[in-house]
Amino acid sequence: MASMANRANPLLNNLPHFLTWRALGFRTICSGRMGFSSQSQRQLDPESPVVGTKVLETFKEEFEIGDRLITLESGKMARFANGAVVLGMEETKVLSTVAAAKGDAVRDFLPLTVDYQEKQFAQGVIPNTFMRREGAPKERELLCGRIIDRPLRPLFPAGFYHEVQVTASVLSSDGKQDPDVLAANATSAALMLSDIPWAGPIGVIRIGRISGQFIVNPTMDELSLSDLNLVYACTRDKTLMIDVQAREISEKDLEAGLRLAHPEAVKYIEPQIKLAAKAGKHKKAYKLSMMPDRTLEKVGKLAEAPIEAVFTDPTYGKFERGEALENITQDVKKVLEEECDEESLRLLPKAVDTVRKKVVRGRIIAEGFRLDGRRLDEVRPLYCEAGNLPMLHGSSLFNRGDTQVLCTVTLGAPGDAQRLESIVGPPTKRFMLHYSFPPFCINEVGKRGGLNRREVGHGTLAEKALLAVLPPEDDFPYTVRINSEVMASDGSTSMATVCGGSMALMDAGIPLREHVAGVSVGLVSEVDQSTGSIKDYCILTDILGLEDHLGDMDFKIAGTQRGITAIQLDIKPAGIPLDIICESLEPARKGRIQILDHMEREISVPRTQDDRNSPRLATLKYSNDALRRLLGPLGALKRKIEDETGARISVSDGTLTIVAKNQSVMEKVLEKVDFILGREIEIGGIYKGRVSSIKEYGAFVEFNGGQQGLLHISELSHEPVSRVSDVVSIGEQLSLICIGQDVRGNIKLSLKATLPRPRSQTNNVVEESVSSTKEAPSIWASAGDLSSNGQQNQSSISEAGGINTSTSSPPILIRSAAECDEEEKSAGLVQNSKATSRPVGASETDHKPKTFHQDSSVLAKPGLLQTINDKMSKSFSQKEGDKTEVRSPVTAKTLKIGTKVTAKVYQIRTGGLVLDLGGGIRGMYRFETNGKNDFEVDDELRVVCVSFSSKGIPVMSLVDDE
Repeated sequence: MASMANRANPLLNNLPHFLTWRALGFRTICSGRMGFSSQSQRQLDPESPVVGTKVLETFKEEFEIGDRLITLESGKMARFANGAVVLGMEETKVLSTVAAAKGDAVRDFLPLTVDYQEKQFAQGVIPNTFMRREGAPKERELLCGRIIDRPLRPLFPAGFYHEVQVTASVLSSDGKQDPDVLAANATSAALMLSDIPWAGPIGVIRIGRISGQFIVNPTMDELSLSDLNLVYACTRDKTLMIDVQAREISEKDLEAGLRLAHPEAVKYIEPQIKLAAKAGKHKKAYKLSMMPDRTLEKVGKLAEAPIEAVFTDPTYGKFERGEALENITQDVKKVLEEECDEESLRLLPKAVDTVRKKVVRGRIIAEGFRLDGRRLDEVRPLYCEAGNLPMLHGSSLFNRGDTQVLCTVTLGAPGDAQRLESIVGPPTKRFMLHYSFPPFCINEVGKRGGLNRREVGHGTLAEKALLAVLPPEDDFPYTVRINSEVMASDGSTSMATVCGGSMALMDAGIPLREHVAGVSVGLVSEVDQSTGSIKDYCILTDILGLEDHLGDMDFKIAGTQRGITAIQLDIKPAGIPLDIICESLEPARKGRIQILDHMEREISVPRTQDDRNSPRLATLKYSNDALRRLLGPLGALKRKIEDETGARISVSDGTLTIVAKNQSVMEKVLEKVDFILGREIEIGGIYKGRVSSIKEYGAFVEFNGGQQGLLHISELSHEPVSRVSDVVSIGEQLSLICIGQDVRGNIKLSLKATLPRPRSQTNNVVEESVSSTKEAPSIWASAGDLSSNGQQNQSSISEAGGINTSTSSPPILIRSAAECDEEEKSAGLVQNSKATSRPVGASETDHKPKTFHQDSSVLAKPGLLQTINDKMSKSFSQKEGDKTEVRSPVTAKTLKIGTKVTAKVYQIRTGGLVLDLGGGIRGMYRFETNGKNDFEVDDELRVVCVSFSSKGIPVMSLVDDE
């Protein structure tokens, strides 16, 4: 075939080898079909090229911090990025990349974007979403992005307004280390490798403390035991960022932690410099948008004097001051328009802001006076109000100066906790604080979108501050949500949220250990332009919004009387000395104490909720089987209750939590839950039930989650009742009182005890109060028990036939509906003949079985009472010594606890005996320790019934006749 092709076209002989059929892997062309040569055939061809191996030149630096080995690696992944570094600590690895937009910047700010990603593949998990892929950034990803952004931003050169994007991705996680600090250090290294101008590198470290000992780079398990979670970022000699969550740590201990963190964080810097020397790019000369000196000088001459006049007048409020400054800007604009100075007009807003900054900072440094006339360490006037929205679980309104925040608290069931999907940390969060900054709070128009990085950051800071004083989950298992709505903003709304949130929690009745307050501290400094060092500075307590904008730092510190619970430090210059940071802790503490005093005067202890309209929560304990009954198939029964009542029900292991809007809704839910599941029966307790069947002597009622109780005809009404069906009907719902319960749990109910008693029958009716029954609950006695304990539980009959008041239960044993047909008697039955209580010490033979009389108030089945008396006389006799003995053959109806019988050994087992009690009844006897165990089958034994097993088998014990 090849020769034919060559003859047809001689030029094919000159084709390069890589274009030939054989080089491309084709074997032949025949009948319009094309085949491929096998791998073995190509290997046999000496002219076939071999696929080369690409060599990825990688650069690596290894170093140790604490007891952790850390690696920096570049060159293997993301080779097209301007800078890319993989930082690893044990099995946790994070890739960070940076890129900068090309072309000239047309903005007047630095558009730095930091995207932190935690995808589920990093822990070997498929996302549990419908699309099975990650969605919008989660709160944790936004917070980690802020941790990276805050120390990077101050180190970009002034006038650098090119768009920069940082992408940090967690490649793998072993769950031991939080990747946020690793991502921040990896981003610093990536910026060092790129051609983007940046005054780095930086080092970021995490410090914990357990039992008073500081720990560098603590694991997640160690952080759960730590009372300090400190994230610290710095350059070689200055602090850039601080983020703290603590459990009331003192200022002295915090300062010690900061001074330990600085040298540990600096250890990250040298490896980055070495890696940049190996693999870094030359820094590119980006165009910087600098303010021309001519423009700044011209605007300064026109605007400096009027601006100074505005700032020296303390009567101006926030908006009055802003309006005056806007008028000054318009006046300067008119002058520049007359001069046709286009460049100055384009830079006018920034130039006026620069002049304003110069005036304010110079006045504070030189005279020590602030915009509103306060001293440097003075806190603005305060207003505190708790419980301003009484229909809510908890609420408060907090004002500091013109800053106003409304905080509300909502309590929920444990199942309402937020589910987290982060690769480290707990799976749920039971305390949430949501901070909202609507446009109206600064008199602006704007859109309300989704998650805002600033709102998430401020809310998390306040959440960490309050978390330290919440009661433990075991003591307070509810889910708590705080909503912070900023009503007006003039500086430090996040710290106002801490104060308002603390009061709202107290108003909700949550047992906080003590109040938490927060204050923001600012800094105004004067820098020596030749050396870059700070010549003079002033620390400001409780800064205004404009002081935050024109100052050098915003140092938010929250805590209690005993110590600090949360800190967030943001700065504008390229670092602040750590000594100044530590010095700022004391004025912050003094300001915090003043605010706490005002809060204590408004509300100092958790408030108790007495209003029936306030929301209610209840926590009940049930077995898991009972909770399954409440849920129903696929939770249908639970949803039905929620739809009917409007309450919310949460079920966890053995715990049922109910959240209701008010007390009436709570009562409805509890009624439904009690009807389905029941609760522990208490004598004197009131229960709601449904009549399930009617007999001649009474009605059986199903109540308390399926339990059966007898409502005897004598307990239907205070008036005589001839037929049960005249009073109740099957399916009717009743409110009944439990008036007795025997040793086997059989229950006796009363309807008349819930009804008012006619005055005419006051002397003829047994009077029993619920309180007295609860104080001295009685167990239903059997007929035999009554005879053996004659001095108790007896009703004496007066000459006129009336029954004397008695708080004891009648001598009746109720077992089941079938047995009740023969043996049930009511509490209102009286004796036929006159009788008096047997004196204490009288013999058993002196006391005869009671003869019951069919009184006009009690109508029962004809002949029933006499039949019961006959059976009692035949079954029981009395012996001295207060003993019960069955002389006739024992039956299931006559065998009770305390009954003595003569039994035969039926079977011998390892742990005891099976006894033949007669009448076909078997009992069991367990061998006693150091007792007799040499028995033979058919041996006769004297035994007494001491209990019944869960299956109803009598448990016997030997009787010592001596």
